Amino acid sequence: MLERALRKNSVKVTFVLPTDTPPAEVSVVGDFNDWRPGVHPVAPRKDGNRASP
Repeated sequence: MLERALRKNSVKVTFVLPTDTPPAEVSVVGDFNDWRPGVHPVAPRKDGNRASP
């Protein structure tokens, strides 16, 4: 799932894994981090979901 928040001159996108997703290390990769796993890991939230920072 994606969450989008409008900023003044940009949009913040957050990747969210629901609580029923099997536990495992997950990170967001792409051109913005040279496709390096582990650079942008998803982290637990208070509601039980995991999300990118």
